[in-house]
Amino acid sequence: MRIGGIVWRDLRRAWAGGGALWPVAFFLLTAILFPFAVGPDTALLARIGGGVIWAAALLAALLPVERLVAPDVEAGVIDQYAVREVPLALVAFAKIVAHWLGFAPPLMLAAVVAAGLFDLSATTLVRIELGLLIGTPGLAALGVATAALVAGLRGSGAVAGLVMLPLAIPLLIFGAGSLDGAAGAGAVKLLAAVSLLLTAGAPWIAAAAIRSGMD
Repeated sequence: MRIGGIVWRDLRRAWAGGGALWPVAFFLLTAILFPFAVGPDTALLARIGGGVIWAAALLAALLPVERLVAPDVEAGVIDQYAVREVPLALVAFAKIVAHWLGFAPPLMLAAVVAAGLFDLSATTLVRIELGLLIGTPGLAALGVATAALVAGLRGSGAVAGLVMLPLAIPLLIFGAGSLDGAAGAGAVKLLAAVSLLLTAGAPWIAAAAIRSGMD
């Protein structure tokens, strides 16, 4: 099975079950509720809005982690890939692509609505969109690697949060830092470096975790 077939299968399964909509719904709900908690201080909302959007994006990427790898392990799909001699790192990479396609583009569209709720300027919105475009592949890669590590564990959702959230802190820091005008360019470069490192390394980590679970 080619990588395109794996991507299409995972993406179709995500959208068919409505699971791909939950991260976006959670993201928008966070963006809607946060101004109620902070109050009607427009200047404060504009100052912290970018950071809130990044934190909400991180949590939204965590929501579908339980269904990224575990269902295929339980159904024997991973075993079939192994029998067909499909490299598990390639399978993991395909799952990263499918996960990114499932949540990142809708999330970037939802960020436009969130920016309006926080009264962010057009310049800040462009920086947020650029940061999400660069950083969400790293979030997707981290999500698949985490899903492979916790597949088969009881209470895997809670464990996934404990594993993924600390590792995603650099993405959150550099993503939010990219909104700072003067230091933003440097933060974007660091964000790109971290995202690239995660995207390159996660397939091998996920493959090793899946292989360990099969032994």
